[in-house]
Amino acid sequence: MTGSTRGSILTAVTFYFQVHQPYRLLRPGRKRKAPRRPGDLFDRKENERICRRVAARGYARTNRILLRAIDETEGAFRCAFSISGTALRQLEEWAPEALDTFVQLAETGAVEFLAETSMHSLACFGDAPEFEEQIRTHQDRVEALFGRRPTTFRNTECILSEPIARTAERLGFQAILGEGIETLLKGRNPHELWRPRGCERIVTLLRDYRFSDDIAFRFSNREWEHYPIDAKRFAGWLRAVPSSDPFVGLFMDYETFGEHQGDDTGILDFLAWLPRHVLEDDDRDPEDRVTFATPHEVTTRFAPLGELKIDRPVSWADAERDVSAWLGNPMQNDAHKALYAALPKLQSDAELVDAWRLLSTSDHVYYMCTKRRSDGDVHDYFSPYFGPHDAYVLFVRAIEALCDLGGV
Repeated sequence: MTGSTRGSILTAVTFYFQVHQPYRLLRPGRKRKAPRRPGDLFDRKENERICRRVAARGYARTNRILLRAIDETEGAFRCAFSISGTALRQLEEWAPEALDTFVQLAETGAVEFLAETSMHSLACFGDAPEFEEQIRTHQDRVEALFGRRPTTFRNTECILSEPIARTAERLGFQAILGEGIETLLKGRNPHELWRPRGCERIVTLLRDYRFSDDIAFRFSNREWEHYPIDAKRFAGWLRAVPSSDPFVGLFMDYETFGEHQGDDTGILDFLAWLPRHVLEDDDRDPEDRVTFATPHEVTTRFAPLGELKIDRPVSWADAERDVSAWLGNPMQNDAHKALYAALPKLQSDAELVDAWRLLSTSDHVYYMCTKRRSDGDVHDYFSPYFGPHDAYVLFVRAIEALCDLGGV
């Protein structure tokens, strides 16, 4: 079936939040001994410190805001999350009280939890069986924690290609998220559902990057022409979306709230008030109203408008919206190849494979990016290292140390 099925259904605002924390590497020092176990490669103290900080300043507080919004709107406010396997592991160990608030969100029935690769990896470009294994592992973990098996897939950093979509379809997913950039859409509407070329059942829900980035990046930017923005005004922008559009995808990092943008920006108050202003019942034409829906609900209400050709992989990262944030220079490509070349040598030892999978997290090659200007500033903000070359050296040494521990 193709074409939107509208009827009396309102345009849906689809909030999706990405929760992720990597396992950062431990810097070797003159007083530090060579790693004796695979886990010694990672900076446990720093990873714990950051996890506890983000959980306290961001996750737990923001989750309580969402819980209140769901309660106050009697379930009309709805949203979606994906939580990487590495973030789940850290929360279980170092911030279980924050993880409990995610469970509470699941129990409301108003929140959908999506699947991704368990290690937030680039396995889609490195090893097809490993890619599928990480997806299944993450599905199992999400189902065990939150009570439902995910039916929507969001690949690492919204990386989308036709082969990735076909894999997701073969694994039984009904929808996959992507970035709604012009080079992909070629004049078509990001608020429609599309079917990736070569697929028969799965549909693509695309991110409205303008609205999403208004919250995730521009909200606290004093140079932005619309600064400061409040919830009522932003809700007005959403209500101005044509009533014929099925949905508006607001996809962003969950660390936006309380971590990347702190209390002093007003971001948490903005999020608290936005559902009320979006849903307020005033004198306007009913067709100008909007509602909230999860990705799964959108896919059950609307049919895809047509086929979407994805000639090259796209993502939500950097100005290029491609994969150059991770595989855009010789260091990154060399590190990526070295990582996946090591996997067959370690397969006989589960502890070594687990450490290898922590190394497969995309952040490690992201830190090696050498872009400049605004994109370079973003990469530097996230990196715990001295620079791209430092990140590369530490990563390659970690692979070598892992192989040494395995006797290969």
